[in-house]
Amino acid sequence: MLLRLDQVQCRYGDKPVVDDLSLTVERGEICALLGPSGCGKTTLLHAIAGFVQPSGGQIELDGRCIATADDSVPPEQRGIGMVFQEYALFPHLSVAANVGFGLRSLSNAERARRVADTLSLVKLDGFGERYPHELSGGQQQRVALARALAPQPALLLMDEPFSNLDTELRRTLSTEVREILKIAGTTAIVVTHDREEAFVVSDKLGVLNQGSLQQWDSPDVVYHQPATPAVARFVGDGDFIAATVVAHGRVETALGEVMTTADWPIGTELDVYVRPDEVELVITEGVPARLLSRSFLGTQIRLHLALADGTEIQALLPSRASVVGESVQVRFAPSQLVAFARSVTAEPVVSA
Repeated sequence: MLLRLDQVQCRYGDKPVVDDLSLTVERGEICALLGPSGCGKTTLLHAIAGFVQPSGGQIELDGRCIATADDSVPPEQRGIGMVFQEYALFPHLSVAANVGFGLRSLSNAERARRVADTLSLVKLDGFGERYPHELSGGQQQRVALARALAPQPALLLMDEPFSNLDTELRRTLSTEVREILKIAGTTAIVVTHDREEAFVVSDKLGVLNQGSLQQWDSPDVVYHQPATPAVARFVGDGDFIAATVVAHGRVETALGEVMTTADWPIGTELDVYVRPDEVELVITEGVPARLLSRSFLGTQIRLHLALADGTEIQALLPSRASVVGESVQVRFAPSQLVAFARSVTAEPVVSA
């Protein structure tokens, strides 16, 4: 274990921003913190970095306590690297000088060698003499990453590192950054509000809602087995529909009866999360639905449907699928049912 947060609290005046948050990060893991704006993820990152002092709990790095409500190790003494959203490169320094800025304790020869090795790692060989304004946004982000990696930090923190890039470049760079961090063996935490980015980059994913860590697990577990309604809504599109447990392992919904491995008591009222890719159009023996609208998404079309009782759901189909008229039949075919007791679903949930 490299990093441990134990019941960390952060406040701005009387306003709680992070509430009794605990988690651990293993050495070599790449973790992502996902959540809507204002949920506390950047504040938590700043508390780990040393820019914000927690109001409660403690933070340990490599077995050493680096922050409590009463004491805090200065940021420059923590051995933590930071990559900011806006890159924060020095415009008057070359790429090589930017990357070597934190290596002034090394000899000139060792500094030059470390800079060259790090630029090679981020695929910027031959760019050392250029200046930031001569680079694309993706190249500037690689320089910022190289500058943070060059001192070989124990932990790297990245705050919305790809948000200034266009969608396609963001996807490509998030994959490349994961590869770079794995090659370097660097432990990292990435803050993002983009769920696809979080899925691509992380070994471990945390979802924050209103300052509380709702779930901390592998991305596939978080997606397929969300711990709370807030997690379900944030990591995947969908709609909640009413349901009732009618027998052991059987749940009745407006989309028909579905099976579950959960052991709910008979009669329990549930809200079942229906994801668009789990709704299929069928020719016969389906549930009647009325087509409200359709959206063309390139490789797919999204249908907005209304069931007989007024419940509205969505379906995601291949873009060449033929949908004729306003009446269709659908079938709900979840690979794993996501459901919550009605009282749980009624709790306040912040969405993006």
